[in-house]
Amino acid sequence: MNEDIFAKGKLFELVHLKQDDGRVFEVARRAPGVRLIIHDQLAGKILLTKEFRQELGEWDYRLPGGKVFDSLDEFEAFRTSGKDILEAAKAQAINEAQQEAGVEIAELNLYKKSILGATVEWDLYVFETSHWQLSIEGQELEVGEKIEADNWVTYDEAKKMILSGSMQEERIALILLQWLNERNDSER
Repeated sequence: MNEDIFAKGKLFELVHLKQDDGRVFEVARRAPGVRLIIHDQLAGKILLTKEFRQELGEWDYRLPGGKVFDSLDEFEAFRTSGKDILEAAKAQAINEAQQEAGVEIAELNLYKKSILGATVEWDLYVFETSHWQLSIEGQELEVGEKIEADNWVTYDEAKKMILSGSMQEERIALILLQWLNERNDSER
């Protein structure tokens, strides 16, 4: 399929994908992001950040994470480089753990890739780790970020938060619920 970018901002671009049969498929594209499931297996706890979200106008509990690329231009340059997106996402997940949560990651594994849909391309790579340590430097927040990172909750508390709507990034909440359910299944 040939593509034609017909509108572009800093974070989103609108693309027409010309199909072989002549039809045009329209897609809104955004550079991918990462989320981290940072957990303490022995204590049965997971780290959630409490972040003020402008789009909600309130505080929200979330998995730490962020953008893999700061702009579409950086993403496009990467896409045409032939490099592995998973490696770029992993490197950025390690950076986000330090910046948002004040955690240094020793080992990181891809848990799931969340694909938003056919007409909106915004993939989120969800990584998990139980091999981490608190950073001496603590958080390194960007200007304007309001994030509290000392919210260790039990697996059961996390489930309750998801089901009560305390975690409003719903596609990530669902993935975390799946992850938590797998922990319960393996403990039986």
